[in-house]
Amino acid sequence: MSSVAPATKPEKLFFGQPRQLTTIFGVEMWERFSFYGMQGILLLYMFYPASEGGLGIDVKVATGIVGAYGGGVYLATILGAWLADRLFGSERVLFFAAVMVMFGHVALAVLPAYVGLTVGLILIAIGAGGVKANATSIVGQLYAPGDVRRDAGFSLYYLGINLGAFVGPLATGFLQTTYGFHWGFGLAAVGMAAGLTQYSIGRRKLPEQTRLVPNPLPSNKKWVVGALALAGIALIAILVLSGVITSGNLSTVIIVVTLAAAIAYFVVILGSKLITTVERNRVLAFIPLFIACAAFWSLYQQQFTVVTVFANDQLNLSIFGWDMPVSWVQSINPIFILALSGVFAALWTKWGTKQPSTPVKMALGTIVMGIAFLLFLTIYSAAPHTAPLLALVAILLVFTIAELLISPVSLSVSTKLAPTAFRTQMVALLFLSSALGTAMSGQLAGLYDEKHPEMNFDYFAYSGLAAIGLGIVLLLIRKWVLKLMEGVR
Repeated sequence: MSSVAPATKPEKLFFGQPRQLTTIFGVEMWERFSFYGMQGILLLYMFYPASEGGLGIDVKVATGIVGAYGGGVYLATILGAWLADRLFGSERVLFFAAVMVMFGHVALAVLPAYVGLTVGLILIAIGAGGVKANATSIVGQLYAPGDVRRDAGFSLYYLGINLGAFVGPLATGFLQTTYGFHWGFGLAAVGMAAGLTQYSIGRRKLPEQTRLVPNPLPSNKKWVVGALALAGIALIAILVLSGVITSGNLSTVIIVVTLAAAIAYFVVILGSKLITTVERNRVLAFIPLFIACAAFWSLYQQQFTVVTVFANDQLNLSIFGWDMPVSWVQSINPIFILALSGVFAALWTKWGTKQPSTPVKMALGTIVMGIAFLLFLTIYSAAPHTAPLLALVAILLVFTIAELLISPVSLSVSTKLAPTAFRTQMVALLFLSSALGTAMSGQLAGLYDEKHPEMNFDYFAYSGLAAIGLGIVLLLIRKWVLKLMEGVR
């Protein structure tokens, strides 16, 4: 009798990565198509006058709402992660969160004015938060500990995100300028429906652990959680109806809530008896990385506030006599992501264990983001509709380099540093840094003087120098951070 073992079936790969990555790649691509397609026209919809199909909201209030909404998306990752880790598992939460996103876009498309805006943004924020946290967690679960393909895999996943982010604003912007804002919002809903269809086909092939609940909530505590949830909703309603929370202070509220949530999360995880000493050190190492991420996003997310206002007021969008839609500016960054994601993925793969450590990558990303804001000093005071488009393209290229040094790398490290009992919630903690930075971007945008562009030198100079200074500090403490990371790079 032969003792030769049967040959094992070779693993199917996707550009050298696990085949299941295509399922998450696809759903995130369509979700980002809808998300960024909507966001590309959202600010314009709010501050354009009624005669142009908008709501006529003051620009400073509108930018604050956009920042608060963006912060709310990332804040909602806490809810999505908790539901995954304690009740349903990542895969199920991802599916139903995507359904909620689709209905949010439908609300923006068909419900009138402020009703559609309010209902749509709430549904999209909660749903997108659930999608972001759990999609990232599932990608992390496709790799074994120490698999050197992880950073490259996250870079490919990030490419899928930005493929959707590139096409979305182009498509919705075209419909908005041709037929009106609600047609653009409707197309975003169609895109999310396409993503749900694709995900429904591939979800069964995801690893079984994506459906497991890592830290199940005891049955006798579920009613307590339900009561607290209802009390929280009631409190928010009271604060809104009493005028404590308004559209004007919404970004400040999100900043305060996010800071409180982040501190509470770090305290809960660090104090948990479910984590080991090594895991506790790794969570401590994550704190300076969290701060760097928040600073990065506070500048990067101004693409949807200050950069949009700048493009609308000062940028020369005429190309051979044709006026490019303002929202198309939002597709410039994704173009560079598509061009450079593969380059960065190949670079990290080629260097392997010799690639720069995570703290170094993130420090450099923060510094590069600061440099991008300093570059605005070359065009910040341009007369109306005279600033060259190519200059903004060059600045957004620098935005992209900073993003590729921080965003996919931080997604990857959050899964590598995550304690077993807090796998998805650690990803949510990363997104709290994004929530904080995004809400801050809306708050900072209120300091931008759109009526007197020549007065904004300090705005760009101080923002850029602050980011550069923070990046230098992270470089100086990188060895201490790496020591706490306990072998993770």
